Amino acid sequence: MSWFESLILGLVQGLTEFLPISSSAHLRLTAVAFDWEDPGAAFTAVTQIGTELAVLIYFRKDIVRIVSAWSRSLVDRSLRSDPDARMGWLVIIGSIPIGVLGLTLQDAIDGPFRDLRLIAVNLIVLGVVLGIADRMAMRDATGGRHRAVKPRKGLEDLTVRDGLLYGLAQAMALVPGVSRSGATITGGLFLGYRREAAARYAFLLAIPAVLASGAYELTSIGEEGSHVSWGPTIFATVVAFFVGYAIIAWFMRWISTRSYMPFVWYRIVVGTVILALVWFGVIEPHAGEDVGTGEEITSEQ
Repeated sequence: MSWFESLILGLVQGLTEFLPISSSAHLRLTAVAFDWEDPGAAFTAVTQIGTELAVLIYFRKDIVRIVSAWSRSLVDRSLRSDPDARMGWLVIIGSIPIGVLGLTLQDAIDGPFRDLRLIAVNLIVLGVVLGIADRMAMRDATGGRHRAVKPRKGLEDLTVRDGLLYGLAQAMALVPGVSRSGATITGGLFLGYRREAAARYAFLLAIPAVLASGAYELTSIGEEGSHVSWGPTIFATVVAFFVGYAIIAWFMRWISTRSYMPFVWYRIVVGTVILALVWFGVIEPHAGEDVGTGEEITSEQ
């Protein structure tokens, strides 16, 4: 991997990680568009550490408060009803599904799940589901002509059941094209949470999953036979951090007043274009992947 590749991929990672459009899919698609070798799941997981550091800084006050309350609740039972202590436990509980499935599906994540046809279908399907969830949330918030406004839940209403369901939604993002934030936010909207609350818990829930995944994949960077080396990976991670911090600040302001529909239509259009390009033979579904033949598959036939 060249330094230029790492720059572009770092920019893409930072731009797409927090938006409901799937950063892993866009890293894969960027490589295909430039006729580069697929950066792979390990590179994706490690560069996500950069964007997750942006989350740690952006939500630093919340995180310090949650960690402090949770830690003290371990020895002081009276603190276990504290909202911040409960949130600490709910983040742990919500992280269980993706931890279990991530280890179970490791081979598929590194291989079959990176098929461009599957990525395209996931972009379209999750886009449609997100659109439905967003319309439901907007309808509840504004009320209809003959309906009262239906109050939606905040994070203070989060339960163990909802935390696990959020976690299952997040686990869907193990497949490129789904989107970690998109799936988790969609799950939260269907569970009746406000859009800002759904996004905030989605970002907090991602912290242990992303950091653990990145740490797990560290040993895969620079190993023999890999085209991804340490220098470009670290550079891409740093780029992703700075871009990601700017994006998360913008996105949190956006969702407080705007609809998710622009992202919905974007997903549908991109997914449809990918399927069309594969259908007409412009690109191969496994373009850029090393499928064990020792030769790189490109978009050329």
